[in-house]
Amino acid sequence: MRYVLAISGGVDSVVLLDVMSRTEKDIVVAHFDHGIRQDSAADARFVEALAAKYRAQYIGQREELGADASEAQARERRYAFLNDIAADFGGTVATAHHQDDIVETVALNLWRGARWRGLAGMSDSRILRPLSSWTKQQVYEYAAKHRLEWCEDETNSSEKYTRNILRRRIQQQINPEVRSEIYELWRAQRKLRRTLEAELKRFDKQILSRHFLIQIEENVALELLYYYVLRHAGASLMTAQLERMLVAIKTGRPGTVWQLGSGAVMKLMARDVIIDEVD
Repeated sequence: MRYVLAISGGVDSVVLLDVMSRTEKDIVVAHFDHGIRQDSAADARFVEALAAKYRAQYIGQREELGADASEAQARERRYAFLNDIAADFGGTVATAHHQDDIVETVALNLWRGARWRGLAGMSDSRILRPLSSWTKQQVYEYAAKHRLEWCEDETNSSEKYTRNILRRRIQQQINPEVRSEIYELWRAQRKLRRTLEAELKRFDKQILSRHFLIQIEENVALELLYYYVLRHAGASLMTAQLERMLVAIKTGRPGTVWQLGSGAVMKLMARDVIIDEVD
């Protein structure tokens, strides 16, 4: 199996590279430079040198997203880059997300209104997360033990990003025992989500029928729409977006096109709906 490692140069990803290099020989170091910071090119040079040290193939890409780029935009472009490499090499993407990241994601998703799905974030089966059970403290301890070097990203402490503000609140208000409980809840919810997704795939054809969506219970319709849009348009819609989508399906005129958000569009026909990505 070939692994495409998402390496930013920070302590988490440097630890990921060191851990994976000890058990896997076929690894590719992938670095995406968002172009958000003026000095980000230095991180790219650091990661390229790191790849050479571990005798791994290096693939880097830079985009000029600019200082005003949102977290969502940066994440979307980064994963597009990683998934393209994985497709080219027939490999699996691996990221350095750890337990603290998962707890933050759960809290952020629930705050944004993701309902029960917010408990099952970071559940994409295409992504490997070898450090998911590690705490941030364990990551630092490993780095110190093996004398690893890394780069510090100043945006990780910027008040501009919601996740950074949330991270500080979690550190101040949630003790390690509660974080561990949230992590275990995430693991259970992730299994449930995968089971549910397998069942929902059986309804792909019916989901395109306006009559079918109008007849079933609203909560069920919302779940079916969520997974259909995610699978076929690559967009993860929030509850409010899904509710507006369902209202459009029930009342919209045939021939109209609706912007769903997150790069997905829906065209209403007399009997069916067509959902696609924005070109």
